[in-house]
Amino acid sequence: MARQYEAVYIFDSALEEPAISEKLARFHALIPQPGGEPVKLNHWGKRTLAYSIKKRDTGYYVVANFQAAPGQLPEFERAIKLDEGVLRHLVVVSEHDYTPVRDATDRKFEEDDE
Repeated sequence: MARQYEAVYIFDSALEEPAISEKLARFHALIPQPGGEPVKLNHWGKRTLAYSIKKRDTGYYVVANFQAAPGQLPEFERAIKLDEGVLRHLVVVSEHDYTPVRDATDRKFEEDDE
């Protein structure tokens, strides 16, 4: 049974966007998508890190949403760990449909009437 996952990657900021896209395509090729549904990618771009990682102060962030069977994840994560261009990554189960928020101003907050 396939589950919905969300992955966040922090790539070395020295990499160009075509190189990052090629790495993402290689990673996601390890996980065949049910029904041929494409992996949803959201490139956040270069951001300043909260703390240095591998002597880097900036990183290129990408968020991906995809479906996979739990048994497919170990090889997927192994490939990510072996890639030296990835500073950090995190894969979590997503329990809801994901609609990317581009900016904090895109969110609408409602105040409670108390």
